[in-house]
Amino acid sequence: MWYNDTVRPFPFCDKEASMSAMSLGKPIDGTPNLYAWGEGQILKLYDSSAPADWVESLGRIERALYEAGLPVPKVGELVEMDGGLGQVYERIDGGSMAEALLGIAGAEPGTITELARTFAEVQATIHAHAGVPELPSQRFLAAVIRRIDVLPSDLKEATLKAFDKLPEGDRLCHGDFHPFNVLLSSRGPVVIDWNNAHVGDPMEDVARSEVILSGVSVAQPSYRPIIDPFRQAYLEHYCQLVSVDRQQLVPWQPIVAAVRLSDNVPEQEWLLERIRTGLVPREG
Repeated sequence: MWYNDTVRPFPFCDKEASMSAMSLGKPIDGTPNLYAWGEGQILKLYDSSAPADWVESLGRIERALYEAGLPVPKVGELVEMDGGLGQVYERIDGGSMAEALLGIAGAEPGTITELARTFAEVQATIHAHAGVPELPSQRFLAAVIRRIDVLPSDLKEATLKAFDKLPEGDRLCHGDFHPFNVLLSSRGPVVIDWNNAHVGDPMEDVARSEVILSGVSVAQPSYRPIIDPFRQAYLEHYCQLVSVDRQQLVPWQPIVAAVRLSDNVPEQEWLLERIRTGLVPREG
């Protein structure tokens, strides 16, 4: 969420003021905007379209989450470079859970289940926290849904009406919790990319994870032997951990499917159908 177009200068600490992104070399493999920075750190560089207030606020939120003992990278300083801002983070010494999962030879059931249980446990740890004051309420999702052009107006109104009836909640939600955002480090799982974090009903966050994982199976059928059992084991273990009925996810599924459309993913028709079928019981 961009708040305004103000960009203010920040100190460079020990870096020269004339430094540009080119001087940092190539981004870290597999990333468009992450660079090595100092010893044991990385720089996440935003372009000039990212307002300073937003970048600064995100850094404060992530620092507060780290200080609260949540599994997130330690946050360093802000730097200005090439007209944009960069946020320095601790460099995590491990690959993503997605890399571990998709690299499983022969889709070993035991390893898939173990990773799924870890995934559920990390998310339950996040949901046990009340968040920090700067985080928005999940009600901001209504504005996201209103902006989705591919969502027909009648379906959009039905989605918003269904959303209004759901509990708001007061728990920390990551907002984009999937295996690529969980790094498996020597100190345990570490969760990255908190851009969509908010406070709300944790069932919304779990439903979004389920929609993301299901969408992978739709868009990449070759991954189904791994993703489908992972998703099932994850949902089962999460519900056991927090003592909830899986049916509590059902009313959230069309809402998060609509929000997922804003990510411009290839499985749009599938998402639209999930929205239609998910709203049917509540339209009558």
